[in-house]
Amino acid sequence: MTTVAGGTGAATTDRDGPLTRAVRELARSLLDRYDRAVPSAGTRLRRPAVVSLGAANVLDRPDPVRRDANVHLTARAVLVGPWGGGDAEAAACGHCLGRRWQRLRGRSEREALEVGSEIRGAVDWPILTGHLLDAVWSLCQAVLTTSGSPRIPTDPGQHRPGGGALPYVGVPAGRSAPDGLPTRPVPADAALPRVSRLDLATLRVATHPLLADPLCPSCGRPSPDLDGDRRLVLSSRAKPDRATFRTVGLAEFALPGTALVNPVCGMLGAGTVANVTSPTTAPVTGSAFVRGYAGLVDVSWSGQGNSFRSSHTLALLEGLERYAGTHRRRADPVVVDSYRNLADDALNPVDVGHYPAETYRTDPLATAFSPDRPMPWVWGYSLRDDRPVLVPRRLCHYSSGTPDDGFVFATSSGCALGGCLEEAVLHGLLELVERDAFLLGWYGGARLPEIDLASCRSPRIRAMVDRAHLHGYDVRAYDNRVDLAVPVVTGLAARRDGGPGALSFAAGASLDPEGAVEAALAEVLTYIPHLPRQVRRREAELDAMAEDYHLVRQLADHSALFGLPRMREHAAAYLGPREAAGMAELYPEGVLPGGTDLLADLRYCQQELVRAGFDVIVVDQTTPEQHRMGLYCVCAIVPGLLPIDFGWRRQRALRMPRLRTAYRRAGWRSTDLAEAELHRVPHPFP
Repeated sequence: MTTVAGGTGAATTDRDGPLTRAVRELARSLLDRYDRAVPSAGTRLRRPAVVSLGAANVLDRPDPVRRDANVHLTARAVLVGPWGGGDAEAAACGHCLGRRWQRLRGRSEREALEVGSEIRGAVDWPILTGHLLDAVWSLCQAVLTTSGSPRIPTDPGQHRPGGGALPYVGVPAGRSAPDGLPTRPVPADAALPRVSRLDLATLRVATHPLLADPLCPSCGRPSPDLDGDRRLVLSSRAKPDRATFRTVGLAEFALPGTALVNPVCGMLGAGTVANVTSPTTAPVTGSAFVRGYAGLVDVSWSGQGNSFRSSHTLALLEGLERYAGTHRRRADPVVVDSYRNLADDALNPVDVGHYPAETYRTDPLATAFSPDRPMPWVWGYSLRDDRPVLVPRRLCHYSSGTPDDGFVFATSSGCALGGCLEEAVLHGLLELVERDAFLLGWYGGARLPEIDLASCRSPRIRAMVDRAHLHGYDVRAYDNRVDLAVPVVTGLAARRDGGPGALSFAAGASLDPEGAVEAALAEVLTYIPHLPRQVRRREAELDAMAEDYHLVRQLADHSALFGLPRMREHAAAYLGPREAAGMAELYPEGVLPGGTDLLADLRYCQQELVRAGFDVIVVDQTTPEQHRMGLYCVCAIVPGLLPIDFGWRRQRALRMPRLRTAYRRAGWRSTDLAEAELHRVPHPFP
């Protein structure tokens, strides 16, 4: 419902409630002052257009009134903007602001707005006092100018980690610019439009940059027609050295950090938290609620580096990956049809595995695949066959979903972000290989070769081992390669005194063997500081899971279960004594394939998978916001590799042919694994 107030639209659903009345009062006050001020102001002041926020769901429907709004009244603040911004391509509208703002609300508020009943105010609030109206008008005068510069600072420095100069977006020295990106560095946040927030209680003003929402129903622009060329073009990319698999160093990523994280319109979330008490890493975390097929889910992202500055950048990068992976953020067309009709151009969903029949009977969200049932598909590209291929949207945008495509519940596995397309694809494939190898080792009950960590040259590895030891854990690492010649390492931290938080597992994959060790140990160290506390808090619940695996239902249950000391018996294949081998003995070939072209690294992984009988499919997930930052995001899909699943009833790996054949293919045995030989215990992957 849109209510006209003083010549402006007030989009609300509280009918003639307190918020609607407050919007009308604010609009009348601002327009009266505007009409008196314009003759003397030389018409440089934009006309105030007032709407409400927090009284109606603003996510889905076009709203021309909200699009043109520049004053937004909420229960706690008045938001003035968007205003300013030096990049016409980054222009955002009032509806963009409304969508960003609503997505940062808490669970109860979002549920009320998006799936609840009509909203009504309980009291007369907000109360617009004379001094508050004066403050709003002064702020409008300061920033709503049609030309020239606003009269307040464009960046007060909120939420800028470490202070200092603004980061830059664009192209680092020596890199060519992707199409549509600026070729010279510009301030990453300062080039964006702004929103100024006036707090109703304190009158404090804070200003934040705003990234336009590419799916805004009022101003979003459709993507180009993709009916023609859908090729995925890969190019050679020089990298600094053989053992580096990124074209851009962490410090070179140019991210508009304040636009990504701020409490008014942050694209990724309202803020980040640095855990200064962690004894093993320097964690920085953030989260936001994302609506998916199962309702609102708290999607978290984090960085776990050795400094808070690097962790903050890593957290933002993971947040950007999650942002692109949860939902499709481009207005590309989605194909809706049955597999039977699309079979010549589509991935067969059967090839990615399925759950037991009982799961489809008892899980209200799961629906067995039917080749005759229409479902949404997006275009990907087969690197093996060099052709476009349709992929079920559920596989690459894991929070999207309809009742017709619930045959699997995909995760972020295979989703990766990079400074170029080749980098993103390589790291997506490495993640799939890592998780496939971990599951082969776990469910196959393999006794993997142990790595002598003292033989590693990296001082970072030695430092991580020492930090874990001081924390009461012994760290071990295992060569987890099975039949693919890509280094995969499983890391394990075992609590020495046998108390709660007993075991922490993780894995890493890299074409540099020491890089795989470092990645696995870094993951292990992120979990051990809080694992004992988690186990003590959930001890009765976890004990019940140990008795009945069907109670293992979500991601956090898997790693927490192995914090129980009693679960050590199920990890005997990793804990038993054995002679550790040095890195030179286990990996005599060193870094693979050994050159300085990132494309050659990618082709090596691709060829290993194709030789093993798999297709390699890439779906471009890059959002318009990421493209402007010079980033690429993809989802790599390798049908037939063991997929990581969470929840005991949703384990596809236990039903897939590869679990039975991989050991034979690797030459470890002459026969396939029999059903009785499978290690049917929930995996401990975090």
